[in-house]
Amino acid sequence: MEKIQLRHTLPNVFQSRTDIVSDIWQRDVTFEKGKRYLVEANSGTGKSSLCSYIYGYRHDYQGEILFDGEDIRKYSVAQWTSIRQKHFALLWQELRMFPELTAWENVDIKNKLTGHQTKEQILTWFEMLGVADKLNAKMGRMSFGQRQRVALIRALCQPFDFLFVDEPISHLDDMNADIMGSIMTAEAEKQGAGIISTSIGKHIEMPYHQVFKL
Repeated sequence: MEKIQLRHTLPNVFQSRTDIVSDIWQRDVTFEKGKRYLVEANSGTGKSSLCSYIYGYRHDYQGEILFDGEDIRKYSVAQWTSIRQKHFALLWQELRMFPELTAWENVDIKNKLTGHQTKEQILTWFEMLGVADKLNAKMGRMSFGQRQRVALIRALCQPFDFLFVDEPISHLDDMNADIMGSIMTAEAEKQGAGIISTSIGKHIEMPYHQVFKL
């Protein structure tokens, strides 16, 4: 996938509003593979909706969303399955981990499906992000910041053209935020992929090609 395009897209819930000022809603916007983007938002401006629309979880919007020029509303279940397996990695704001499984099991269950990363690479990321001592800890007993770091590792256990991260460092200190940013950048560059990061305040510091105000 080379491009994600939004054409006059607007959540249905906003359709009666006349006060919307946004770089994304009701605009023509293009995200290109290989580039880095930051989407800054205030609460209630539709950030979570944007993530769900692009990932195909929700369709309650006006306008169009296109992947390489094709309207995603036309995609079959099989097409969406392929996109989520091969083209689009996502770190959800709420993480969507299995609390009853350990940190390692949460990552390994995905990597066994994709076979994308080596065990050595995964363990290196655990070390870099300061959660190597949590490999066998249940996710439900870890802090949110620890779970964010494990969730990033899981997100990287697949091939992708775009990495979408929704408020990835909301509960991290600056040091771990920088490490997360360097890991994301290195993996995206290895795959020639784009990064789309959202924030309602604190964001990963990296050289973004474009910053949007949602």
